[in-house]
Amino acid sequence: MACAQTGITCNAICPGWVLTPLVQKQVDARAAANRISIDQAKRELMEKQPSGEFVTPEQLGALAVFMCSDAASHVRGVAWNMDGGWVAQ
Repeated sequence: MACAQTGITCNAICPGWVLTPLVQKQVDARAAANRISIDQAKRELMEKQPSGEFVTPEQLGALAVFMCSDAASHVRGVAWNMDGGWVAQ
């Protein structure tokens, strides 16, 4: 790998469901369309995310900060899943 000795790392953060304003609109629309509670709509939307919890933007930011730190200087070519166990199923 020609870039391995440059100090440049190339990694990807692969999030599961993140409760962004766009996703909240999907939750609200599902709740209204199916006449269910917001909590039930969230559970249905996240059926593939085993943790049953949304990834937060703050968690993604913390991972990005870590991946830019010296502690992650040897993390290279990684697709880092932050998805509550979705890929591990």
